[in-house]
Amino acid sequence: MSAAIPAETLAYKVLTGEQRAELESGTFGGAPVDLADGYIHMSTADQVTATVDKHFAGQGDLHVATVDLTAFGPSLKWEVSRGGALFPHLYVPLPLAAVVAMEPLSRLPDGSVALPQPE
Repeated sequence: MSAAIPAETLAYKVLTGEQRAELESGTFGGAPVDLADGYIHMSTADQVTATVDKHFAGQGDLHVATVDLTAFGPSLKWEVSRGGALFPHLYVPLPLAAVVAMEPLSRLPDGSVALPQPE
């Protein structure tokens, strides 16, 4: 049995259906905004609902990938972004091996995004 992954080592990447298919092929190089900025944007558990509301409003076929950050070392940087908060930015392609859970985007009764939980 594997040990639970600490919540502070997890981040979340919102993907379109097409982007999910790319990730499932082995690696995800990034969404257009990621490619333009030079890194893959991710969010913490506390940030993901605002990210979806701001950047994905009205879009369907969305998925949330739970990413284990422990393997990235210096290619992962915590940088100031929206509202002065630190966000995880990945400066290499996202490998499927780092994704510990992935589900279609759904909302909880309070409106927050349901976060896929690693098994």
